[in-house]
Amino acid sequence: MGKGPGLYSDIGKKARDILYKDYQADHKFTVTTYTSNGVAITSTGTKKGELLLADVNTHLKNKNITTDVKVDSRSNLFTTVTIDEPAPGLKTIFSFVVPDQKSGKVELQYRHEYAGISTGIGLTAKPLVSFSGVIGNDCVSVGTDLSFDTASGNFIKLNAGLNITHSDLIASMTLNDKGDTLTASYYHIVSPLTNTAVGAELTHSFSSNENTLTIGTQHALDPLTTVKARMNNYGRASALIQHEWRPKSLFTISGEVDTRAIEKSAKVGLALALKP
Repeated sequence: MGKGPGLYSDIGKKARDILYKDYQADHKFTVTTYTSNGVAITSTGTKKGELLLADVNTHLKNKNITTDVKVDSRSNLFTTVTIDEPAPGLKTIFSFVVPDQKSGKVELQYRHEYAGISTGIGLTAKPLVSFSGVIGNDCVSVGTDLSFDTASGNFIKLNAGLNITHSDLIASMTLNDKGDTLTASYYHIVSPLTNTAVGAELTHSFSSNENTLTIGTQHALDPLTTVKARMNNYGRASALIQHEWRPKSLFTISGEVDTRAIEKSAKVGLALALKP
């Protein structure tokens, strides 16, 4: 990661990754191939219960312009065009979905040594306007994330966040859902040599007065194999093991069980990603 506070989405990201990334209860298969002119074609199939979902994504990079076109099994066409650094620190993203005529959106991202800004606007007569900004440095940053619906004249998102980074730990706090949900997270690197880390997230809902605490850890058994585990205060325990059996090709198996209802079937997810 480069110098600076990053974007608002980076607040608490390390803790979210250790607690939620790669966990799944579905069966997923992904294979990526490359054409002679450098186009990457990724086919994905996901089995959710009795439902089978599939999509094909084409990724083309030409100098500083990246184009992604994805078609899914529901005949939706997703297109994203990213222009990286038309000016120093600036990124422009155009996206739309066919046949959804209201899905068009343009987004601008700007990263600076002491700030990170992202703005977006829908390409409709009465668009949804979004803004997120972070100010600070590598150690401390504060930011906000807003979305305004010009059709109704209301804010549909009104969030704020704080991030504190040390050499081996990151502490974050966010206020979401228009002030109804407070989330505090913590990420700590225990051993860089074995990629061992711990993370925790505590969420409090003011409207329901409910707390959710999730703790997790990860550890590299060897340079190619990583294990992760997590548990929350409702008794749900999850674990996964991920093995890179060839460069960029990953096999992941994950499971979840409700420790308060062991008689129920455990959820098991499998993911296989193949890259040449």
